[in-house]
Amino acid sequence: MKKITILFLGFSLLSNTLVFSQEERDRVITTAVPFLLIAADARAAGMGDQGVATSADAFSQQWNPAKYAFINNEQGIGVSYTPYLSNIVNDIFLGNLTYFNKLDDRSAVAASLRYFSLGSIETQGGFEESPLILSPNELTLDVSYALKLSDNISMAVAGRYLRSDLKLAVNDEDATAASTFGVDVAAYYQSDNIVFESFDGRVRAGANISNIGPKIKYDEVGQENFIPTNFKVGGGFDFIFDPSNRLGTYLEFNKLLVPTPKDFNGDGEIDAEDEEEYNNIGAIEGIFKSFGDAPDGFGEELREVTWAFGAEYVYQDQFSLRTGYFNESDTKGSRKFVAVGAGFKYAPVVIDVSYLFSTSDVVSPLEGTLRFGLIFHFGEEFANN
Repeated sequence: MKKITILFLGFSLLSNTLVFSQEERDRVITTAVPFLLIAADARAAGMGDQGVATSADAFSQQWNPAKYAFINNEQGIGVSYTPYLSNIVNDIFLGNLTYFNKLDDRSAVAASLRYFSLGSIETQGGFEESPLILSPNELTLDVSYALKLSDNISMAVAGRYLRSDLKLAVNDEDATAASTFGVDVAAYYQSDNIVFESFDGRVRAGANISNIGPKIKYDEVGQENFIPTNFKVGGGFDFIFDPSNRLGTYLEFNKLLVPTPKDFNGDGEIDAEDEEEYNNIGAIEGIFKSFGDAPDGFGEELREVTWAFGAEYVYQDQFSLRTGYFNESDTKGSRKFVAVGAGFKYAPVVIDVSYLFSTSDVVSPLEGTLRFGLIFHFGEEFANN
């Protein structure tokens, strides 16, 4: 068990609120339920936290559910575990459980549960009172449907329920969890094999607008907080050297579709009045504002875009090696890291692991973390990948 300060330390790291230089530091975009932006599976984590344009797998729900229409297996279950702040505590973690079912050659459904535990917290109001053990947590439950529009293009929609139980019932026995919902709209393209002189190739591309939905509110009189509506877009190319050797290379860009905090009244600082005006922006209005509201113009808008580059080598569809790099501007959160990973397939079971090396002055909460994933496949196989 930990003191309550550990909870807020973890959240400040997760929300990218660590300090930089002043004016643009105040414009770092933060949202509620930021755990939705953490890679929940080891395969994507091993390629630099990306998956919008990679080949389909059981964990496509987080990255691009449209990929399920191209998945090779009829059914599958994926389970993953990511320790968080593991160098400080041992009971904060992100867990994910996903199930998919390919209905036929053109369509698929999937459902997933993502659970973020902030561990156990012991609170005590006075010396004579018995300690109260609290377990703050957040979770999402979502379902999706994917459909091929042609032999090479698919689209998907997903609905998501979000629940955030962070209100500590120390002095308020009526404390309740906050909740809202979100919708994803995704698209995926996978080309036929392209024959070159010494190898075959395959082009992949994907896009996903995720978590489109109302703000979340923790109490009746408190402010509403944006959820992390996010736009992902990426592409990739597979080098197919022979039936046993394949190398996939991928590039992905991400932008939060959330307004940039700024000095609305022009007094030189972001104060309570500016925060009130910011909080009055609606969720859908905020999506459109997010493309052009940065005070420093287009240059700052570009700094709000993160990018990741990754590669995956696959041998005989049984063994995989992965690496990737993730980059975020120093003034917008400064998440920068190199990731490595590996995958092993034995019969219907796939085991994935990944590891992260921070390259930023701001140490990642996932530094030194070994992530794990298991996938169990069932039913017949399809020839898509």
